[in-house]
Amino acid sequence: MDRGRMEAFSDGVLAVAITLLVLDLHASAAEPESLATQLQRGWPSFAAYAVSFFVIGVVWINHHAVVNLVARVDRRLLFYNLLLLFFVSTIPFTTSTLAEYLYPSHGSSTSVAVLLYGISTEGMAVSFTLMLWHMTRARLTTRPVTRQQATRAVLRFGVGTLLYPVVTVVGLISAPAMLLLYAALTAYYVFEQTPILGERA
Repeated sequence: MDRGRMEAFSDGVLAVAITLLVLDLHASAAEPESLATQLQRGWPSFAAYAVSFFVIGVVWINHHAVVNLVARVDRRLLFYNLLLLFFVSTIPFTTSTLAEYLYPSHGSSTSVAVLLYGISTEGMAVSFTLMLWHMTRARLTTRPVTRQQATRAVLRFGVGTLLYPVVTVVGLISAPAMLLLYAALTAYYVFEQTPILGERA
């Protein structure tokens, strides 16, 4: 299959997921509270939205960078890509749930919301890492990659697979602190982490 079809399908899913995030932001003139009070009270939704927006946005950018390294697409890569999109498509739900239960006063429900968000992000990280690992091992890249280059690239790109669970554990103690750490990890992936061929996306 041409890589263009995989990328086009992925772009569509990512576009829908990032758009759905905004549907959980609300403010209404019918409310007795002022707009400023509504915005202040709804800060968990806005904070979770901002983090998740950039999480998905950076996934889109890095997906383009990864696909740019592909010369051909095989069936296994398609399934790894599908797995990535599965977890991306859960982000709107886990984001709204996290925002709803961000306050510790919700007790055990806050922990469940944190775990759901953690599963989404860890799933994306694992899927992405599997994609890059398979691309290099199955020789799907545009130019040959040595095993040493491949290992170094996978380790560098797969940092999230190790750190997202740690961030989730922090979230069980403080959900707002977890959002800050997710923002920091997203900032790490803003920078190019896939220069295994010396090319820029």
